[in-house]
Amino acid sequence: MKKAILMLEDGLCFTGRSEGVFKERIGEVIFNTAVVGYQEMITDPANAGKILVLTYPLIGNYGTATKFNESRKSWLAGLVIKEKSNIFSNWQAKESFTQFIEKQELPTIEEMDTRTLALHLREKGQMLGMVSAADNTPKELLTKINNFKKEYIHDYLSKVSIKKMTCLAKKGKKIAVLDLGVKKSTLKQLEALGLSVYIFPYQAKAEEILKIKPCGLIISSGPEEDIALPTVADNIKKLIGVIPILGISCGMQVLALGLGAKIQKMKLGHHGCNYPVYTPGSYKAEITAQNHSYVVNTDSLNKIKDVKITGYNLNDRTIEEMESKKLKVIGVQYEPASPGLDEVSNVFKKFLKYSIRSK
Repeated sequence: MKKAILMLEDGLCFTGRSEGVFKERIGEVIFNTAVVGYQEMITDPANAGKILVLTYPLIGNYGTATKFNESRKSWLAGLVIKEKSNIFSNWQAKESFTQFIEKQELPTIEEMDTRTLALHLREKGQMLGMVSAADNTPKELLTKINNFKKEYIHDYLSKVSIKKMTCLAKKGKKIAVLDLGVKKSTLKQLEALGLSVYIFPYQAKAEEILKIKPCGLIISSGPEEDIALPTVADNIKKLIGVIPILGISCGMQVLALGLGAKIQKMKLGHHGCNYPVYTPGSYKAEITAQNHSYVVNTDSLNKIKDVKITGYNLNDRTIEEMESKKLKVIGVQYEPASPGLDEVSNVFKKFLKYSIRSK
């Protein structure tokens, strides 16, 4: 084990330890409060380029298995944890957490004071950081962070998205998925509904999608702030009102841009599995899993004709759901996670009924 540090762009430095080959990386520092799901978070394309801090103090205790990866690899710039378990116990586990991060070549710092770090980010907001095992001075590290901020271009869609259109199964109604970094768990739910799932690259044109005559389009979750998102939104404009569209997380933001609304960055994003979503006119709230740092601007969305806000976050009143029956669009800012083994989220069931009615 050797000393490793996390330097934040505001000058605060946290120390920990690392082992193995350690690559110096820079990225936006976010923290996730979920108790389980470390493998899914690490392989979620929406986290591309991020330095992920896991606030639960013990990581790796149930091991890892390839089938739980949300994509083909980790897209993180770095990982920060409090304590790594040296043993694991789970009937589905195939390898240890240590073996997993080594295969992913993921720079990982452990023995970090993640509680103090999370409190600092909660107060100051998300910011850039740098993981390093080198003996650089704080001044040298801050210089590297500032240079990164000036020069770096957010270009992750071209890496995480599929390269050409692919069909997973030809057994039912056709559904198109625009891959901004679609999660395997999302595709699994769509297949469970008996759909023929056609996955399109992020830059697919409206004409290409319409060519297969789908009953609807799903714009997946994925990395935010990407330079290609405005172009994706322009492509989507031609499909709004033509076929039913469901936007998920970043996909909802793209859909909102296509409708003419604006998006804005949050001081502190939603990254965890306990965010309450309230439906106006009811006394019910649903607890959701979320992973985003941007939201749709409320004032701009209220100006869009025929679009209704159907869900708010109970904590900060940010938009969680939007819908337009006339334009045949639905947007959810949260993750439509499966409620149980081989079960399907009500979001997908609702969209499927919506798509069938529109035919």
